[in-house]
Amino acid sequence: MSTQSALLKVMSDAARKAARGLNRDFGELAELQVSKKGAADFVSAADLKAEQVLFEALTKARPGYGFLGEERGLIEGTDKTHTWIVDPLDGTTNFLHALPHFAINIALQREGAIVAAVTYNPATNELFWAEKGKGCYVNDRRLRVAARTRLDEALLATGIPFLGHGQHARFLKELHQITQRVAGVRRFGSAALDMAYVAAGRFDGFWERDLKPWDIAAGTLLITEAGGKVTDADGGDDVLGRGSVCCANLDLHPLLLERLKAAA
Repeated sequence: MSTQSALLKVMSDAARKAARGLNRDFGELAELQVSKKGAADFVSAADLKAEQVLFEALTKARPGYGFLGEERGLIEGTDKTHTWIVDPLDGTTNFLHALPHFAINIALQREGAIVAAVTYNPATNELFWAEKGKGCYVNDRRLRVAARTRLDEALLATGIPFLGHGQHARFLKELHQITQRVAGVRRFGSAALDMAYVAAGRFDGFWERDLKPWDIAAGTLLITEAGGKVTDADGGDDVLGRGSVCCANLDLHPLLLERLKAAA
């Protein structure tokens, strides 16, 4: 049954509320996009505005919970066991270029474990959500990771290091190990949606390094609740701490990890 709990409803409502402003801004940006000047500032403002909406909605619904956001960093709450981990706009470069592939990411961490997750793409109105032990859904449809077992049939997603970010040489070695063995590799520009798409079986796997907790916290739960496996890119358990991800179904995960290790 895909009825959301009170907690998930709080998170989904907050995401939809923040999305209203982002959708408006996105529409304006599509008009503006030919102007080089000011578009980036416009997106930063949209980002900040969306985080403010999320902060207010989540804090009102659950006073005392901590809040870790991309824009404002960590705000300690009186309740030390709960922290919201929030990215108000994952895929800012897509947003800036009027590409309708971006997401609002909300995860709830309880005593160190992610227990609830929402990833929402306002442009497609797809709301991916999961609660620990209760499965993973998009809108009201139950999700399972893809069933492919062979790398040569697999479609993978990744992120490419860009200007001033990440380890380019290492990434190229990993890409070399993987591209010659798989059906395809995609780079869509939003780690949040890449992970949601693995949960939905659209991608067979995803790997990336140099990520922040708010990029990936929600996705870790979406994928495990959809029957997949998530580790850091070196096979360890500290995904948020290490800021890297390797995820796939149970058959492909060790094969993908093996290729990443071969590139080291």
